[in-house]
Amino acid sequence: MARFQLVRFKVSWTAILTLAHFTYLLVGATIFQILEREAESNNRNHFQLEKLHFLANYTCLDGPALEKFVQVILDAWEKGVNPSGNSTNPSNWDFSSSFFFAGTVVTTIGYGNLSPSTVSGQVFCVFYALCGIPLNLAFLKQLGKCLTVHLGRLERGMVSVVPHKQTVEALAVSLFFITGSLLFLVIPPLLFSYVEGWSFGEGFYFTFITLSTIGFGDYVVGTDPGKEYISLYRSLAGIWIIFALAWLALILNMGARTMEHAIGLTHPGFKKQKEEEDVSSNTIEDMSKM
Repeated sequence: MARFQLVRFKVSWTAILTLAHFTYLLVGATIFQILEREAESNNRNHFQLEKLHFLANYTCLDGPALEKFVQVILDAWEKGVNPSGNSTNPSNWDFSSSFFFAGTVVTTIGYGNLSPSTVSGQVFCVFYALCGIPLNLAFLKQLGKCLTVHLGRLERGMVSVVPHKQTVEALAVSLFFITGSLLFLVIPPLLFSYVEGWSFGEGFYFTFITLSTIGFGDYVVGTDPGKEYISLYRSLAGIWIIFALAWLALILNMGARTMEHAIGLTHPGFKKQKEEEDVSSNTIEDMSKM
């Protein structure tokens, strides 16, 4: 009877997760449509009016000629060339920008505002990503282990001051979370806001979209042709991304363990199911190594 109840819980838990996941997607799609569709329509209408005004002021141009010019601008933008300014704009492929681009490739952020335009560059990018993405994952995993070791040392150092182990663990995790949040989620948006001329909300939005590896590309550092950046600006941003991703991965891992522990306390069947899955996965790994 107990075994039957466990199997029933496994099926229901999968069904609940599936239902929650697709419900979350449907709710997100509905809200995004409500928030953005009208704005998109207004922007489209405004752009069409601007084209009509432009044609009215410059009668030497006709509609097809203007559409061709717009297409030239779009092609330039897709190839990473900012259509505003002139040919003296900073290069998108200087070393600092190239380093930043390499970081977005191996971290799979891919803002989309810049990509190789030559066949050789595209071929190299494919093989570079094939080798770089696993290397980056291994590096982030090892960096996460190092952070875990330092967190353990912090806990052991605090035990001598506070004798209660659970209190020490809570304090150490809280201190680790607060320090990392300041270094990776609070101070960087302030710096980006100052350098790029963004609001703090825009800087935080860029930070979150970057570290979640969503990478829309609507906000990217170091791309304003009207600003003069220091030579290492984008390289430093790339280094920030790497270490922030390692910290965030560790935080998410700790959060997942906390959720599993909480669910295991409230639903003992889930804990037993998780242990069985771990045993099965370890058995498969051992067989693959043979």
